[in-house]
Amino acid sequence: MNLGALKDNQTAVIIGGGPGGTMCGIALQNLAREQDKSINIILFDGKATVGEAHYNQCVGVLSPPIDEILESQGVPFPHHLVQRHIQAYILHGARRQIRLTEAGEISFATRRVQFDIYMLAQARAHGVDVRASRVTDLEFLPNRVNVYAESSKVHADVVFGAFGLDPGSTTTLAEATLYRPPRFLTSMVTKIHPPAQIMARWSNDIHAFLPRNPHIEFGAITPKGNHITVNLAGEYVTSADMDVFLDYPPVRDVLPFADPRRPVNPAQDFIYYRGRFPISVARHFYGDRYVCIGDAAGLVRAFKGKGVTSACQTAIWAAETAMTEGIAREAFARHYRRACREILQDVPYGKVMRRLAITGSRLGLVDTLIALAEQDTTLQHALFNAVSAHRTYRDITADMLSVREAGRLLRDFVHISKQSVWPAQ
Repeated sequence: MNLGALKDNQTAVIIGGGPGGTMCGIALQNLAREQDKSINIILFDGKATVGEAHYNQCVGVLSPPIDEILESQGVPFPHHLVQRHIQAYILHGARRQIRLTEAGEISFATRRVQFDIYMLAQARAHGVDVRASRVTDLEFLPNRVNVYAESSKVHADVVFGAFGLDPGSTTTLAEATLYRPPRFLTSMVTKIHPPAQIMARWSNDIHAFLPRNPHIEFGAITPKGNHITVNLAGEYVTSADMDVFLDYPPVRDVLPFADPRRPVNPAQDFIYYRGRFPISVARHFYGDRYVCIGDAAGLVRAFKGKGVTSACQTAIWAAETAMTEGIAREAFARHYRRACREILQDVPYGKVMRRLAITGSRLGLVDTLIALAEQDTTLQHALFNAVSAHRTYRDITADMLSVREAGRLLRDFVHISKQSVWPAQ
């Protein structure tokens, strides 16, 4: 079996045309040109010709350093698609709220479907063969992978899984290999189109919520160009939970005009979409002749996400491994897994942070935490980085758990929790 670095006239197949898949194809093509090789790069995506008729459940907030990652591969950052420059996150408890911000830390709110269309166009411009078709089966043989799509069959030397948590694609790869998809949370997403005068006055802030609700782990309100996106997540959230969330008093305070029972634009507003995102690393996310990237591998910022940025970065690392090290399991373990170590090392810290967030919200401690943060800039920085995912939970924990800091914060927390926590004036 020839499982070394990809050679002239060999074929790489990418399953999935989101940011990870398109970036993988672009990175492969760039490396092939640098090495003076001709690699057949085929990207299968069932939505490649759907255009904006498709709704993507991702909220569409692009986090730094996404602009640097794109431009490192010759892809201009699409500033024309940015609808808002997110400057702060407002964390809400039941009765208190705090605005969290950091100088120079700006994210970009886009319509995710438009960003996907842009990236598919960039992939085609770089020479990637984009095919509007779904992969239906995979057959791994000693000398190749047979990729069966709706309209064709391809002999591939390596397969890149960039299909997110698509149930059909995860099952197809799991049946053909040892791959097992990550655990995930269910998400619900909807849009609201307020009157233009309201959107014109809307701040460039994302509102984050940790409600005292056994079904909802967190929720958020994100402003876009002419609409607002509302999303929430939990292990088993349903449309009924979205109804409850929209009626949650702190949410009603932010969206006083939003009533699912009386929508202003019935054809556009309060249409619910269901999705999922990973909360663990996939088992065997690489092997001989295959490797998964982004959500499909569970390689995202633990608990929070930062999915688009992680998908693009892991796509580049996977392409580099295939083009310089090899397409065997050992090559991916040696090079790709090592490149992903910051994400992988953060997973245990993310699990602990998720459990603390769930416990704190169930016990009604979010208001106490906010009250403490109002008096403590160190905690404010930690909360900003935790909510925005701009830093790893490992680094946040290291900053907060120095003996001096931990002792002081614990004393202050106990002191504040003994008092009645009223809304800030």
